[in-house]
Amino acid sequence: MSHAAQEGESHVGERHSGLAGEAFFTPGTSSFTEFLAAHRPGLLPTAPVLPAGTRMAPDRFPHGTTVLALTYRDGVLIAGDRRATMGNLIAQRDLEKVHPADDHTAVAFAGTVGLAVDMVRLYQVELTHFEKIEGTPMTLAGKATRLAAMIRENLAQAMQGLAVVPLLAGYDLTAPDGGRGRVFGFDAAGGLYEKDDFYAEGSGSPYARGALKKLYRPGLSRREAVLAALQALYDAADDDSATGGPDVNRRIFPVVCVITADGFERLPESETGELSHETVRQRTARPDGPQAAP
Repeated sequence: MSHAAQEGESHVGERHSGLAGEAFFTPGTSSFTEFLAAHRPGLLPTAPVLPAGTRMAPDRFPHGTTVLALTYRDGVLIAGDRRATMGNLIAQRDLEKVHPADDHTAVAFAGTVGLAVDMVRLYQVELTHFEKIEGTPMTLAGKATRLAAMIRENLAQAMQGLAVVPLLAGYDLTAPDGGRGRVFGFDAAGGLYEKDDFYAEGSGSPYARGALKKLYRPGLSRREAVLAALQALYDAADDDSATGGPDVNRRIFPVVCVITADGFERLPESETGELSHETVRQRTARPDGPQAAP
């Protein structure tokens, strides 16, 4: 019997016996990702899926765009459009690009959808595993650093055209000023950059950031922040074919979430729908969008 078959048989035996293997009793770090890398690397979303030197055509896998985040009076808002594309085709119209990572952190993604969804799920487990092992939640800066490390582990696949570029938003309960919203951006190589006030990622991000430059101001209310985000996504959809705007006929609206001292909250469909309709009405009256506040 081959070594691989023996190993697989032993794993099956562990599952059926209900006994944890030796790996679970080996001293190590509190990182679940590092545990998988050492003992079950094939379960990682960063495991190679293509032969070395192979580059995947951009129209073979769904890609997601556009996501953004901005701070406001009570915390931080993170939002994303719903479209996924495969080249010039619309692969999905109702993709969920924004997900809670824990009670006070959320992650949104642009890039290869399949890898991104797996990375988000692993990241959620990573934060839960750390808290259970250490007995305390990871700091917001630590969460950003861990996500950067996971992106860096995906560098080989990113060079093959399967990049995942997330956006992280969180409410920092330990901030010296009594808690505040923070936004972190990344690059495909795992570079970590904290952003002031707002940021956007994905193919429509230049247009979304341009809109937020004129609409953002410190101390926005929740409603004002949501409208600014929707206007920014509308601008992105107006100039980027891979970004989807509010689909009024199908009742598919952007995902908008807020994180405050009370935790993560996804805005209900009724609220995003009502504000999306208001955004469309404003654009009917002024197609180039609202003017910057004086």
